[in-house]
Amino acid sequence: MTDLTLERTFAADPKTVFDFVTKTENLLKWWGPEGMTVPEHELDFSKPGPWSSVMANAEGGRYKVTGEVLAVDPPNSVEFSWAWHDEADVRGHESLVRFEVKSDGSNGTHFSVIHAGLTDEESAENHNQGWTSALRKLERLAA
Repeated sequence: MTDLTLERTFAADPKTVFDFVTKTENLLKWWGPEGMTVPEHELDFSKPGPWSSVMANAEGGRYKVTGEVLAVDPPNSVEFSWAWHDEADVRGHESLVRFEVKSDGSNGTHFSVIHAGLTDEESAENHNQGWTSALRKLERLAA
């Protein structure tokens, strides 16, 4: 198994960043790589329970990912399971994602995405590209 960690610093305060990474209306503004839309979703990371999203690209490709919100510690962290579905809607390998939100000591926020239990280096690189693209959108929102 392979783990992936991405870190960013935002000018916004930790509570604002926590709201961006847990509340549906905010998640929809940055969820998924650039160029993707989220036409179907159950995205609420503010409380434990199931979540899902279908991301779609301009060419009509659809990518479904689902999981369970496992732990929420406002405004510090949220942890959830993550598994892609195949073309037959069969849920695949499950990994674990954790968003960590911490003060940077000067009114800003240090933010981490830890994606653990990925199957291999190729999966980690694919998720690195996806999360990096999504985080660019979050960086613009949290500026």
